[in-house]
Amino acid sequence: MGDRLAIIVGGGPAPGINGVISAATIEAINSGLEVIGIRDGFKRLFQGDINAAIPLNIEEVSRIHIEGGSILRTSRDYPSRLKTGLKKMMDTLYALNIRYLITIGGDGTSYMARLIERESLGRISIVHVPKTIDNDLPLPGGMPTFGYETARHVGVELVKNLMEDARTMGRWYFVTTMGRYTGHLALGIGKAAGATVTVIPEEFPEKKLSFRKVADILEGSIVKRLFFGKDHGVAILAEGIAYKFNIEELKRYEEITKDETGRIRLSEIQLGRIMKHFVQESLLNRGIKVTIVDKNIGYELRAADPIPFDIEYTRNLGYGAVRYLIGGGSGAMIVLYDGHLRPIPLKDLVDPNTDKTRIREVSIRSEGYEVARKYMIRLEKTDFAGDRLKKLAIAAGMTPQEFKKRFYYIVRKSPRYDT
Repeated sequence: MGDRLAIIVGGGPAPGINGVISAATIEAINSGLEVIGIRDGFKRLFQGDINAAIPLNIEEVSRIHIEGGSILRTSRDYPSRLKTGLKKMMDTLYALNIRYLITIGGDGTSYMARLIERESLGRISIVHVPKTIDNDLPLPGGMPTFGYETARHVGVELVKNLMEDARTMGRWYFVTTMGRYTGHLALGIGKAAGATVTVIPEEFPEKKLSFRKVADILEGSIVKRLFFGKDHGVAILAEGIAYKFNIEELKRYEEITKDETGRIRLSEIQLGRIMKHFVQESLLNRGIKVTIVDKNIGYELRAADPIPFDIEYTRNLGYGAVRYLIGGGSGAMIVLYDGHLRPIPLKDLVDPNTDKTRIREVSIRSEGYEVARKYMIRLEKTDFAGDRLKKLAIAAGMTPQEFKKRFYYIVRKSPRYDT
């Protein structure tokens, strides 16, 4: 065999990982390379465990592209002492005689890819394949990160069922979706399913967001639905909203746990439950009883079998990663742009102020967000005048003055299309 290529997966699962592994393995072997997979992410490399490496062959990977999960598994483990752990990892990579390395992951994994390339001084050529259901990596041309479209597809099916349950039972669901910093997944699910309202972190420019503001947005939607004669609905909440809350305030309602990298586990914070408590208490104080059920959707989406979009997409990326390395490239992320596979230097993804990968946020000034907002049921500026204000106040069990004093602040600073 020729030079050795290794494949490693970091971060959380995303539909399509196996498609990258499959396509990369097949193309590499057909190009005369030996291929190994590193099991369990970077964790065992930090421990100096060369047994983390397993051989990959075409027969083993030829059908895995249609399956969810990762045959190499994955992890978020990070050494407590980076300098010591990094040296041990590099020594392990050298001991395994790795010439080429493909990393599959999100922002944390791309950061590790940059470290490995820097430390190897040309001994290891490396390419990164962007993966996250959060869709928050800065890919050109608005392309999604692989796994996002499948996660959205599965999420839409779940939310559609909840919408019918809500209608049948006459109740509300507060559904929290994954999305550590951004609202792409929540908005994608809410918009496609036709959820009543979707709330994302990008709506809130303030550094410390109050629970009450988010609760008032949700309560406003419930009141507006009552005004329309509807006693049910589904609200989608991006978990990244909790990232904007005052942590000390949050600790009074939730136990805060952290993952292997020290980041707060937002997916374990019961955002919907907190909001349910605030909203139900407020409505009951005015004699309005509404049944609200809180639910999290996230882990159900990550290891789903990929839809055809992500199957095709990841085969392109896996192939492109190998061709880039064989062609002498290193230190880049492989992307699909305008039908062509292109490398983007990893250094171009870095925010110079933080030395971390830049985050792609939802633009609340975009037409895509404008369309999403136009089909939501939530309070808008036009609801606070004339006969509309009077009728909404009656539905809320308030006087018009009380209603405006309580809720107008949530619409005072609206996106450009609502001014």
